[in-house]
Amino acid sequence: MTQHYANIVGLGMYAPEKVLTNADLAKIVDTSDEWIVSRSGIRERHIASDKEQCSDMAAAASRDALAMANVDPSDLDLIIVATSSPDNHVPPMSSLVQDKLGAGNVGAYTLVAGCPGWVYAMVQGSAMIQAGLAKNVLVVGAELISRYLDFTDRATCVLFGDAAGAVVLQATDKPCGLLSYELGSDGSGAEHLKMKGCGTELPPREDTIGNREDWYLQMNGREVFKFATRKMVDSLHSVLEKADLTFDDIDYVVPHQANMRIIEYAAGKAKLAPEKMIANVSNYGNTSAASIPLAMCEAYHDGRIKPGQKLVFSSFGAGLTWAAAIFELATP
Repeated sequence: MTQHYANIVGLGMYAPEKVLTNADLAKIVDTSDEWIVSRSGIRERHIASDKEQCSDMAAAASRDALAMANVDPSDLDLIIVATSSPDNHVPPMSSLVQDKLGAGNVGAYTLVAGCPGWVYAMVQGSAMIQAGLAKNVLVVGAELISRYLDFTDRATCVLFGDAAGAVVLQATDKPCGLLSYELGSDGSGAEHLKMKGCGTELPPREDTIGNREDWYLQMNGREVFKFATRKMVDSLHSVLEKADLTFDDIDYVVPHQANMRIIEYAAGKAKLAPEKMIANVSNYGNTSAASIPLAMCEAYHDGRIKPGQKLVFSSFGAGLTWAAAIFELATP
């Protein structure tokens, strides 16, 4: 029986034109460039215009990925969109993306797993191909978080940005693709990163809208930092052990771009050479489920990521959730 492998054959990214710098933020909230950079490494982030929706960004990144892969949207077997900031709760954003791409009646679903959502989706898309159930799978991470931010709260508004990243997975008989993974969740820490409003817990009614902070993203930064640094290191070691590999076998680690301090801490704790960590958080901020494909796409276009390499993806976020995976790119 033929063995199926899932190779990345297309990458795409999109970031809104508007750039919000630390200096811009200092004009509207009590902060400064030095304060933000010292705590996060972020210098600027992209913010969607009033006319842009999350599905627009997802579709734009997807078109670039499909063009690079030379795959027509109608030839897709599945579309998975990872997001926690959809255009609407109903319909699912994946259906909007499918329609904007002109992908016929291709099956599509939205995956909500916080910042690790794209890694979750990559594991699922790869599994479909490995099982022989799909040939071409589009995996998208897209977030328009700026509309969920309270721009009077410097603990959150300085950290996040809007963007989308996408990859096309394609079946091949060349050994490559997903080598190992770990997906995890600890709901006991759910309160540390949450937005109460708009769900069944706090629906938008006259008697519920009085508490302003319930309608914006709230984060316990200290607890999230502790969780992130621990799980990022632990999950990196876990997937390496499962694949019987060491960091010497890995070309690059592409971590979730939440905070440069977290990335540097994890690199130091894992005794990983800094040049093996791909980071672009300074220019985009935390783009949640979009951050890893966004960073990977940039690194591919600047020549760092190449065919035949082994990459590790590692992420953490709301839930509290985490995910890591080792992915090998096929040789030409």
